Amino acid sequence: MLRNAPCPVCPYDHRRVYRFVTDWTFHATPDEVWDELMRAEEWPTWWKGVLSVDLIEPGDSDGVGAYRRMVWRSRLPYMLRFNSRTVAIDRPRCAEGVADGDLNGVGRWTLTPTATGTHVRYEWNVETTKAWMRWFAPVARPFFAWNHDVIMRWGYEGLSKRLARRATTR
Repeated sequence: MLRNAPCPVCPYDHRRVYRFVTDWTFHATPDEVWDELMRAEEWPTWWKGVLSVDLIEPGDSDGVGAYRRMVWRSRLPYMLRFNSRTVAIDRPRCAEGVADGDLNGVGRWTLTPTATGTHVRYEWNVETTKAWMRWFAPVARPFFAWNHDVIMRWGYEGLSKRLARRATTR
């Protein structure tokens, strides 16, 4: 579900650069999954660990340019606060955002239809900006990766339940 490995050729300080890849599979259409994922302001209602998502700028009619402030928390006793600007949307296949704040980087949702539903891949390539995170990274990196995996598991569980409820109301 999760891979976290430094890029061997990038110019960043690897003590604070993380690459996470998360794969989910749902028994729902790409349109159904897309509709839930793209309503980020609703994430706190179903995604444990997402404390808040506030829309700062709405972007264009497709959502490109939307700018959101997000606060996340997991099992480890710290919060991450960052903003995310949607820079690309190809409905219902791909959405990409650029983060700034406690984490700087790029996140990309990719949805692919399968014979039984939808495969979702989330790629999160970020650099930490908090001094304590950079300082502790040599020993804490496995814990940060574990923390990310916990949050993504909570997202999968919440979205699975939400999609199941949606299917029963059709």
